[in-house]
Order: sequence, then C-alpha cells, then structure tokens
Amino acid sequence: MTDAATPQAPQAAPKLERFTSIDTLRGIAVLGILMMNIQAFAMHANAYQYPPAHMDFTGANQTVWWIAFTFFEVKFITIFSALFGAGIALMLGDDRSQGTRQHYPRMLWLLAFGLVHAYVFWFGDILVTYALIGMIAVLLRGLSVGKLLFWGLFAIAINGLLFLGIFASFNLIPGEIDPVELGMMPSAEDLQDTVALYQSGFLDRLPYNAGFAALGQTMGMIFFGARTFGLMLIGMALFKSGFLTARWPLLSYLVCALVALGIGLPIAGWAGNAAIADGFDLRHMWEHQGANYFASLLVSFGYASVVMLLSKISAFKLILYPFTAAGRMAFTNYLSQTLIMTYLFVGPPGLGWFGTLERVEQAQLVIIVWIGQLIFSMLWLSVFRFGPFEWLWRSLTYKKLQPIRKA
Repeated sequence: MTDAATPQAPQAAPKLERFTSIDTLRGIAVLGILMMNIQAFAMHANAYQYPPAHMDFTGANQTVWWIAFTFFEVKFITIFSALFGAGIALMLGDDRSQGTRQHYPRMLWLLAFGLVHAYVFWFGDILVTYALIGMIAVLLRGLSVGKLLFWGLFAIAINGLLFLGIFASFNLIPGEIDPVELGMMPSAEDLQDTVALYQSGFLDRLPYNAGFAALGQTMGMIFFGARTFGLMLIGMALFKSGFLTARWPLLSYLVCALVALGIGLPIAGWAGNAAIADGFDLRHMWEHQGANYFASLLVSFGYASVVMLLSKISAFKLILYPFTAAGRMAFTNYLSQTLIMTYLFVGPPGLGWFGTLERVEQAQLVIIVWIGQLIFSMLWLSVFRFGPFEWLWRSLTYKKLQPIRKA
C-alpha cells in the first residue's frame, strides 16, 4: 500500500471514455443557465428573485420572464449539478483509493477558479459550491443506485422544506409587507447608486461584487446546498443505471419525457402565472417558489430524457453535435459567459450596459451568445483536444502540462 504522505511523481491524466450523450446534455445545460443568469448580470441582483425590483415588467418583458421562469428557472442548473455528480462517478468509479489522490486536488483547483470568478468577476458563481460539496459527495459514490437515489431525494426534500419555511415565514410578519424594508426590492436611491456603480467601471464595482459574492455563497449554501448535494448523488445514480449514457430503451426515455414534462411544465407555468396575477405578493411567494422547486425536478428529468432519446437516434447526431462540442467545453463556456457579460454590462474597460437592456433585449443577447459559443466550441475542438480552461484545470490538477493539440 502506498503511503499517502509519500510524494508521487506527476502523472498524466487518465484517458476516460467519453459519452456523447453526457456531453450533449452538459452543453445544453451550460447554455440554458445563461437565460437566467443574465438577469443578475444586467439588472439589480434582487430582480432575479423579485422581478419587479428593476426594469420594466409589463407586456413583452413580462412574457419573456414567464417563459424563462417556466422553461429555464432552476431547470438547467439542476441538470448541471446532477452531471457534476455523474462526472465524479465517471472519473473515479467505485475505487475509494482514487478519492484523495485524484479528486481532491481537482476540487481544490476548482475552488480556486471559483473564488477568483466570484470575487473578481461575478458574484453568481457556482464553482465554489460545486467544489465544496463535491468534496463530500465523492465519499458516497460507492453506494448502490437505489441508495444514491434515496439519499439524493432525501437531501432535496429536506432542502425543500427549509426553502419553503423561509418564504412561508413572511406570513408571520404583521401588517402590510414592504418589499424594500424586507430587502427584496431596492429603494430608488439604492437602485440609482447600483446602476451608477456598475456603469462607472470594473474596479469601482469590485467591493460591491465581492460583498454580494460572500452573501450569495452563504445564502446559496443555505437555500440550495442540500439540494445541490442531493442532485450530485442522483447524477451518480443516473450514470450508474445507464440513464445518462443512453443505454435505456427508446420507449423508456419517451415515457419518462412525456410523464415528467407533462406534469412538470404545467406546474411551473401555473407558478409563473400565479406570481404575476398576485403581483408577487410576498405572502404567497412560498406557493410559487415551492411549486417551481418541485416542478424543476420533473422538467429537468424530462429534458434529460429527451436528450437521451435523441442521442440514441443516429439521424440526430449531426444536429446535436454543436451542443456536444459545447458540453465538452462546458467549463470554458461557463467562464466565458461571465467574461462576455462582465465586459458588456460593467463600465470601463467594458461597455457599461447595466440597467439599460430590458428582458426582451436580454433574451435576444442570450441567443446571440448561444450561437457564438456553439460555433466557437466546434471550431476550437476541430483543432484542440480540450477547451482552454479545461486544459488549464487538468494541467494544474496533474501538475503536468497536458497535450492539447490533436495529433
């Protein structure tokens, strides 16, 4: 047995079997999360959770919000989180000896990337959360599919109860609830100061961004930490069961897609309509958020089922390839989304568009970025083995420059 304290010679990264279906789903997920994240890039942070907080919320802008809420809100980050767990199972298998030697250095470097990403560029980072929770979830990768599903759903359910309890606690506040006093909506002065700060320049905004990053990471672990942990376990289970590697029968994927989307999308749509109808009354927010919390699990599973179904049909291979390429470069695409959005919405040396693009224009910008990233991913991978950030992450993890150009 090798002594863990004995220095090991740097090793090249092992060659892992690539599953096109997983790459495709990951590519769709990393693109999908931008439709929601752009709100936190382009507007006051409170507008993400409480839409009336900033910018126009009527007509087409309200429609765009409803579409994003129904089809995107929490759905694609759910897929992304599950795939992170699947990635752990894929890389390490059930061999417990691989954990400390390979996994933890990888997570520590991801943590480093995440801290820079969060505190320098964008407070909405998810990498720190993934790195920290990934260090724990890896310990359970040897469990059976059934146990992984059980504990994953258990963690999600516990998180859901806490999530609902926090929003339901608004009903304990006597009298009329003022969204400004509760911190859900910025005051006119705060809003004006925030817009001016973002437009003033990258350096001026750094302290504000860092403060929101610390708050966001803390609240994120409270609101979604257990859910993220549970999703990673479910991702491991779905990988082990063959679901994510497109090994289930076509009919199984079709039934899963119809049932999950047939139940989940109407619930999510109702939640969005109800929130608009009652003017985002904070006393009812637990109903809207709770419904979508549950629906997002079904919708995410339904989306994944559709991707697995199409991955089994050879006629769709060419159509899906751009998303497959984007998935193979998901780390690069995720970080480049931040670099693009930071340049566009933060002032000098950026363009300082913060507070100027309505939701309709934000959605149009997202589609442009999607097209750009799909094209860039295909072109890059026609020459290189990995995306640039994937290559850097691997090289740092294995303490050796990895070959990047294709032979």
